[in-house]
Amino acid sequence: MYFAGIFTLSAVLGGASPAYPGPVTPHPNAACPSRNVPLEGRKSPLDSLTFQVASQSVKVCYGRPSSRGRIMLGGKDVPYGRLWRTRANEPTIFYAPIALKVAGIAVPPGTYSLYTVPGRTAWGIIVNRSISEWGKEGQYTDKVKAQDLGRAKVKSEPVSSPIETFTIRAEPDGKNANLVLEWEKTRVKIPFQAAK
Repeated sequence: MYFAGIFTLSAVLGGASPAYPGPVTPHPNAACPSRNVPLEGRKSPLDSLTFQVASQSVKVCYGRPSSRGRIMLGGKDVPYGRLWRTRANEPTIFYAPIALKVAGIAVPPGTYSLYTVPGRTAWGIIVNRSISEWGKEGQYTDKVKAQDLGRAKVKSEPVSSPIETFTIRAEPDGKNANLVLEWEKTRVKIPFQAAK
């Protein structure tokens, strides 16, 4: 299983405990984590993307929920002003092979979860060290919150044609990149920059 692989790698390389893997970063081609729900038959399939920051590969793993006739962003499933795991099932995870600035948050090399707080005109961005949570917002306890690296805000913008399935993609920006979250009528860009 993926997480067992991280923990074994952590032990071999002298990394920290499974709850906080610290600087241990799996190879970008490592499988994405999947717990509790088998990959086959998921309503929200697991997906990933890899992009470059300062010639280094950053990998993002996330679930892709679909609207299916519902209002998701700003609706009862993903209400404005409330914490969201930024996907379905497990929270979105990213692997930073080098020190980064994510929406201005200092992120050392390592493995992190990405939470957001959607809003009408701006989204809160949260980078957290804990990658062992199932992702339900109610499990974001004070213990998990204490592992936040930081919080930031980014603007959201409208899209002209609604997007049925939550999508994360990357746009190059010189040696850096923007992580682009798109769903329904909303687009959010999160800057991923090499730390100076």
